[in-house]
Amino acid sequence: MATVDDKRDFVSQLQDRTKHFVLRSIKVFKALPSTEEARIVGKQFLRSASSVGANYRAVCRARSQNEFFAKISITIEEADESLFWMEIMSESGIIPPEKLIALMAGAEELVKILSKARKNTR
Repeated sequence: MATVDDKRDFVSQLQDRTKHFVLRSIKVFKALPSTEEARIVGKQFLRSASSVGANYRAVCRARSQNEFFAKISITIEEADESLFWMEIMSESGIIPPEKLIALMAGAEELVKILSKARKNTR
């Protein structure tokens, strides 16, 4: 059975991981070409990616199980939306797919981890 310290470590590691995801997303955004479509799609991507870190911080401050569930659901949605925008950038040729492989894998892992955490609250 998980101890309080184990839970704190998990939360801290996930905070670091979501923050790192945002920082890596900023690097991808900065590397986008200076085209109108890259600007539009890139901003959508950056908004959703940065929301992952910010919303996970809010999850950690939830005052009830219902609030936790609602906030973690938002975090999952934002991580999945980030994946969508990366797929669009890759498939449209805005950015070479190989430049997104690691970040997309990280986003997929975050969706899985957060989904499991949400499932465990019910």
